[in-house]
Formats: sequence, structure tokens, C-alpha cells
Amino acid sequence: MRVGVPKEIKNHEYRVGLTPASVRELTLHGHDVYVQSTAGAGIGVPDERYEQVGATILPTAEEVFDTAEMIVKVKEPQAVERAMLREDHVLFTYLHLAPDAPQTEDLVKSGACCIAYETVTDRGGHLPLLAPMSEVAGRLSIQAGAWCLEKAHGGLGVLMGGVPGVEPAKVVIIGGGTVGFNAAQMAIGLGARVVVMDRDLDVMRFLDANFESRIETVYSNADSIEKQIRDADLVVGGVLIPGAAAPKLVSRAQLSLMKPGAVLVDVAIDQGGCFETSRPTTHAEPTYEVDGIVHYCVANMPGAVPRTSTFALNNATLPFTLQLANQGAKQAMLANPHLLEGLNVYRGKVTYADVARDLGYDYFPAKDALAD
Repeated sequence: MRVGVPKEIKNHEYRVGLTPASVRELTLHGHDVYVQSTAGAGIGVPDERYEQVGATILPTAEEVFDTAEMIVKVKEPQAVERAMLREDHVLFTYLHLAPDAPQTEDLVKSGACCIAYETVTDRGGHLPLLAPMSEVAGRLSIQAGAWCLEKAHGGLGVLMGGVPGVEPAKVVIIGGGTVGFNAAQMAIGLGARVVVMDRDLDVMRFLDANFESRIETVYSNADSIEKQIRDADLVVGGVLIPGAAAPKLVSRAQLSLMKPGAVLVDVAIDQGGCFETSRPTTHAEPTYEVDGIVHYCVANMPGAVPRTSTFALNNATLPFTLQLANQGAKQAMLANPHLLEGLNVYRGKVTYADVARDLGYDYFPAKDALAD
């Protein structure tokens, strides 16, 4: 198969779809890999390194799209990239379609086979291709929150760990999954007082067993969230409904209950955000203020540490990339029900139920769409 890797063009996005090690694996299996020039520059990998492992370097994204059968990316295709998709293309990347009607419309019109990293599953029902970026984003959420809490950046002027005789910051983490677990680790490490909220009792038992007395776990509902955010210095939103738009858990009216200068970090912004006042921001302009509360809603947080993120992502995606290339997309998905869960759009049909529901499309089960 001819596999193409265009350079990422989203604001401050420096990750790359395939590392040289992944390219080498593909070429060893007999596939041709085409990488856009300087695609790896943001992670310190020159074109020559890709050439050494068998890739062909092409100067433009247009040439990569024209040549390749499968496009492997990191972030959702931007409008100019979507215009280059053909119905014979396989697109393998993060998509986050539920809150993104324009992207969904373009992918449907393209006729391409669009497989989303974030909805691929494993035998345990987990999301193995989302997990590594959730780990990165969870850890970054605390770094970003600590930065935002500084007075110079609009925050309350609170040090996360306090000092002897002065209390530490209170960090409330809504969602105890991969994002929440990693956020808690970082917040504890900085010496903050940490509260993690979730609705799954098994998740809370797991957190209690791991962190013992270093965190508080609180059952998440509208009443408890309102209570916990009143004296919070930093609130991290890390909730996830796979493939669907995130629920809104903190309303604008509730911002008035919080301390002026407190910070909201919305890790769920890729899926629309879990705070009513959230809107996507960029690494160039990461924050804004609503009613005295600082909002950090960068939609590609792991892009801030692209080298770490790229290698972590490739460790997870490579087996699936190889499967798609070795067997062809249709056969690979029919053979692997977990990969089939990743299919969101196929030949003009929306094949992921939550995306269809949230955006008003007719839903076609993935297996049925492949059979047509």
C-alpha cells in the first residue's frame, strides 16, 4: 500500500503521523511511504532520517495526497486538506467529529474511508489510541493550570504547593479516567490539595487504592460539582463519552460562585468542551476570561510537547496502521472488530452512532456500510 504522511498544519501542531521507526516497519512489510518535506522537523527528525528508513520525501501536501492510498495524520484534517481527499483514500487520524459539523460534512462529501483514532477500542472496552494523548494532556493540564494561576497570566496568584504556613492550591478534577488519573499524579507531585470527581464507583475505588490519603474522591453530580468548585483554584475538565459531544458540567451562572482569578482547564475541548463557557483556543492564544475566571481550552494540548506525544502515539497506532496497510482497510476492519469501532465515515455514510445523533445524520452501522 502507498502510505502518505503530510505535515500537520493546525496552529502550533508539530507532531507527525509516523516516526522513522514506524516508517521502517511499513517498508519492511513491503509498503511505500511518502512523507512531506519537513513533516518531522517539529520533533527534531530531518527528512534524511526518513529517507534512511525507506521513505520517499515529497515537497508538498498535494503530492502526498495525490500519491497515497492511506493518509496517516495526527490531528483532524483542516479544510484545505479535506479538499484533497478522494473516495479511494483511507484517512487514519484523530477526528473528533461530534462537535465539528463542517469537518463531518466535508468527510461525508469526500467519500473517503475515515477511521478515528479516538474510537478504536480494545478487548477491555478501552480506547488504546486515545489513551497516550490523554496521559499527556492530563499531565499538561496541571502544568498549564499552574501557569494560568500566576498573576501575570490572569490568575489568582496562587502557588500550587503553597509554602510552609500557607495552604496549597485546591485542584478539582472532574473525571477520573486516564486524563484525571494523570492530572492527579501531577497535582499531587506539586503539593496541591486534590479532589477527583467521577460517577463510577470502581474508578473511585481504583483512585483511592492508588493515591490513598493524598487525594479526596467525590461522587460527581450537579450538586457536588457546584459545591467543590466554590473554593477551587483550578478545575480540570476531563470527562469523555467516546465519540460523542462532551456534557456541559459547569454553567456560566456557576462561574459567579467561583473565586475571581480561578482557572478552568478544559481537556475535553476536542469533543466540544465540558464547561458551558468553553471555546477552542490555540497555543498562540491559549486563554481568555469570562466573568473573572481564566479559561484554558487549547484543542491540541499534546502538541505542546510534540516529540513525547509523537512517539507515545506511534507506539499505540503502529499495529493498527500495519493491519490496515497489510490487509487493506475493508478486510482489516472486518477481521478486527476493535478497528471497526474506529470507522466514523465510509463512502458518504456516517457509521458512528453518537456522531450521527449529535449532528443529525442518518446512522449506518459500520459493518453494514462495509457490506454494501
